[in-house]
Amino acid sequence: MRGIIGKKLGMTHLYQDDRFVPVTVIQAGPCVVVQTKTQATDGYDALQLGLVERFREGKLSRALVGHTKAAGLPVRRLMEVRTDGAVPSAQPGEKILVTIFQEKEKVSVTGVSKGKGFQGVVFRHHFRGGPASHGSMFHRAPGSIGASSYPSRVWKGMRMGGKMGNEKVTVQNLEVVRVEPRRNLLYLKGAVPGGKGAYLLIKAS
Repeated sequence: MRGIIGKKLGMTHLYQDDRFVPVTVIQAGPCVVVQTKTQATDGYDALQLGLVERFREGKLSRALVGHTKAAGLPVRRLMEVRTDGAVPSAQPGEKILVTIFQEKEKVSVTGVSKGKGFQGVVFRHHFRGGPASHGSMFHRAPGSIGASSYPSRVWKGMRMGGKMGNEKVTVQNLEVVRVEPRRNLLYLKGAVPGGKGAYLLIKAS
């Protein structure tokens, strides 16, 4: 198992072999193991991690304080990493650092995408739309969504306008460009879900 919780700081670029490389900077950890879950007790094998960060401890609920007491540090952001059938060997309180990753290896990043609100079919589903001139009254409308005689209803799954974004998204096979253990920074090639300050789960692919 190699996974860690991080916070997205933003995007920048680096130069590798005279090539321009866009990267996302992530504050990855440090994390502590809060709970070990096994097949016998919980029905699956996983490690529950907590992100160590600065915050007002008075904002934590008593239930969360009691749950994270075994880790020895108060944490407010919890995420789980499955161990794929292997019995977790880590114990509560054990630290997980960004050094678990190496440069040029591949990782997958899971986060919540930016919310776009209610959007129409052109922006949400990339519909082409109608003519923009010559007296046309059809521009960004969805058009026909079903026939009247049969089936006399709208088929389930019809692409229409609606809320867009704010969904759990996983991006796979992102390359680790640089690791800075001193500042707990992880540089990944390309973009990751969410805006600045979004919490992410980084796992080895």
